[in-house]
Amino acid sequence: MKTSATFLLLFYAALAFAQPKPPANRTVDSTDTYFGVTYKDPYRWLENIKSPEVEGWFKQQADYSNSVLNKISGRDELIAEWKTLDKLQPPRITAVDYENGRIFYRKTMPGETVSKLYYKEGINGQEQLLFDPLTYIKGKTLSIQSINPSYDGKKVLIAYAAQGAEVSTLKVLDVDSKQFLKDNIYPVSDGGSWTYDNKSFFYGWLKTDDNKDPKARLNTKTKLHVLGSDNTADPDFFSNESYPALKIDPGVYPYAFLNKDSKSYVFAGEGSVQNEMKMYYAPIQQSNSGKINWQVLCTPADKIVRGMEVLGDQVYAITYNQAKNYKLVSTNLQHPDWTNATTIAAEKSNQTLESITHSKDFLFLTYSDGINNHLSKYNLHTKKTTEVKLPYTGTVNIYCPDNKTNNCIVLITSWNKPFTEFSYNAATDAFTPGTFNKPAVYPAAYKDLQVEEVEVKGHDGTMIPLSIIYKKGIKMDGSNVCLMDSYGAYGYSATPYFSVRENALAVKGVVYAVPHVRGGSEKGEAWYKAGYKTTKPNTWKDFISCAEYLIAKGYTSAGKLAGTGTSAGGILISRAITERPDLFAAAICNVGCANAMRLEFSANGPVNIPEFGTVKDSTECKALYVMDGMQHVVLGTKYPAVICVGGWNDPRVIAWQPGKFAAALQNASSSGKPVLMKVNYDNGHFTEDKSVTYANFADQYAFVMWQCGHPDFKPKQ
Repeated sequence: MKTSATFLLLFYAALAFAQPKPPANRTVDSTDTYFGVTYKDPYRWLENIKSPEVEGWFKQQADYSNSVLNKISGRDELIAEWKTLDKLQPPRITAVDYENGRIFYRKTMPGETVSKLYYKEGINGQEQLLFDPLTYIKGKTLSIQSINPSYDGKKVLIAYAAQGAEVSTLKVLDVDSKQFLKDNIYPVSDGGSWTYDNKSFFYGWLKTDDNKDPKARLNTKTKLHVLGSDNTADPDFFSNESYPALKIDPGVYPYAFLNKDSKSYVFAGEGSVQNEMKMYYAPIQQSNSGKINWQVLCTPADKIVRGMEVLGDQVYAITYNQAKNYKLVSTNLQHPDWTNATTIAAEKSNQTLESITHSKDFLFLTYSDGINNHLSKYNLHTKKTTEVKLPYTGTVNIYCPDNKTNNCIVLITSWNKPFTEFSYNAATDAFTPGTFNKPAVYPAAYKDLQVEEVEVKGHDGTMIPLSIIYKKGIKMDGSNVCLMDSYGAYGYSATPYFSVRENALAVKGVVYAVPHVRGGSEKGEAWYKAGYKTTKPNTWKDFISCAEYLIAKGYTSAGKLAGTGTSAGGILISRAITERPDLFAAAICNVGCANAMRLEFSANGPVNIPEFGTVKDSTECKALYVMDGMQHVVLGTKYPAVICVGGWNDPRVIAWQPGKFAAALQNASSSGKPVLMKVNYDNGHFTEDKSVTYANFADQYAFVMWQCGHPDFKPKQ
C-alpha cells in the first residue's frame, strides 16, 4: 500500500511538472567569412522575419511559451500586487513644460494604464484635459510619446504611437478650442520643436514605419512643416541629402532645433549612441535662406558628453578631456574653442559629473559617488559654486520648467525609498513638499527592506560595486532565491531607484542584486571604456564575479540564482550563461542583443556601431564574435532555464536577436530545463501601457522564480 501511494505521488508530481516540447528548430548551412575566419550561422533563416515560415515559427514559439507560463502559480498574484501598489500611488505627473503662463504636463491617475495630457493657466489655475490617448481612436490603446507646446502656449505638438512601436503620428492641438488642426504627419521618429513665430515646426522624418525593414532607419531627415501646408512637400531642413558636405553617416539621426535661451542661432546635430556630441550652429537669419552655412560647434574629438547648456553666446558643456571623472567647461559661440575652454567646475577625484541644467541665475551640477547623487549650483553672476544640501541621499533629478525663475523641481529616490518630489528655490536653497507629485505610501513590508552596498573583486582584481536589496531578517544560508539585474553599456550607470516590480519580489524573500559592471560609468569614463568593444568581456565577467560573491556569502546558491539583462544587457546575460552555465538556475534575455555579429544588419543596428563595433573592421569583428551569445552556444551543454523575450513591434532590438539565441539553446541544452521564446505582439522595446508591462514582467519573473524553487511559484495542479 505504501509503495502504491509513493508511485501515485511520483506519477502526479511528474504530470504536474511535465511540459510540452518546443517547436522544432531547423538549421541551415549559412556562414560568413571575415578576415579569413569563417563563422557559422545556422539560424540565419530566422532573420527573414516577414516570411510566412518565420512568422509561423515565432507564433509557434509564442504559443508554446504561453502554454508553459499560464500554468505557473503566483504569476497572476504578482500582477494583482503590482496593480494594488499602483492604486496606492497618488496621481503621477511628468513632462512638465511651461510656456507663456501655461503649464502643460502628462498625468497618470492611480490604476490608469497610460498618461493623459493636461494643462493649467498658471500654477493655481484649473486643470483641463487636452488629450486622452485611450479614447482618441476607438479600440486602440495609444500612448503619448512626447508633447511640445508652442512658445505662445496656444498650440501643442502631440506625438503618439501604438503598441510600443516608437513610430509616431504627429498632430497639432489648438489649446483654446481643444481641437486638432488638419496637420497630420506619419511616420515620424520624434515630436519636433517649434519656430519662434509659432507657425511651423521641425520633426524627424522616417521613410517607412516598417521596423522590420533593415533600411527603415537609414538616411532619416529633419523636415520643416508650416501649419496648414501639405506635409508631403515639407522641405528637408537638415540631413545628409541636403548637406552632403557634412558627410552625415546614413545610420545616425540628423536633428535641428531652436533654443529660447539663445535666440540668435539655429542648432543641429547628429544623433547616435555615440556619447561624444557632434553639433552645428548658424545665425538664425540663415534658417530662412534655403541653405545654411553650418559652423561646427563640437566634434567627437572635443570629448563633449552628457550635457550642454547654451545661454546667449556662452556655451557650458561636460567633457572628459583630461578629466576621467568629467568636468564642466565653457566657450563662446563667437569663436568656439574647446581646447582652450574655461574650466567652470574642475574634475573631482571621488565623484563623477553626471548632468547639468539651469535656472535664471544658476547652473546645477549633478554628481555621483558611484551610487548616490550629489547636487551643486554655480552662480552665473558671482561665478561661485556651492553644494546643495539634499533632504536625503539617492538618485537625484532636477529640472526647472520655467528657467526664467529660480523655482525648480527636485525628484529623489533610492533602492528602498519611493520617488519623492520637492519644490526647490535655488536662490534660498529652501526645499518644500512638491507641487505636482505626492509620495506614495506603500505597505509596511516595503518599508522593511535593507540595502547593502559592497565591492566585489573582479576576475582581474578590479573592485566591482554591488547593490543588494533584501527583506530584513532573511538568513544568509544559501536558501534564498536571488535575481541579479544588470546592463553595462553606453556609459549608463545603474542608479538607485525604488522599483515596485523588483521590490514586490524582495518582500517575498527574494534577494535583488544589481552589479555595477563595467560598460556603465559608475566610476567615470574609464569604467565605461573598460566594457566597450574589445573590452566588453569585462561586462559579463564582472556579473559572474558578483554572482560568485553572492553564493560565497550565503545570499543564495547556484540552484536558486537567476540573472536578467535587457536590450544591450542581452550581451551580458547571454554571455554570462554561455560562459558559466553552472552558475545560474535561470536567466532572462529581455528584448536582448544576443547575436552581436548580426546586430548591424537590423534597422536600428547601424546607429549602434559606435558602441559595439562593425564586422567590417578586423579588430571589432573579433570583439563582436566574443560578445555574441548565440555564437557561444555549445551542443550538449547543461544550460539553465532561459526565457527570451521579443517585442514584435520593437524598433531597437528586432525579435530575431533573442529568437536566434532561443533556437540555439533549445537545440543544444542537455539540462532538460525549459527554454522559452516569449513574443509580445502588443509591445515594442517597451511600452507605457501598464497592463502590457505587468503581464510581460510577471511572465518573466514567474518563470525564473519557478525554476529557482520559490514556493509561491509552482506549476498549477
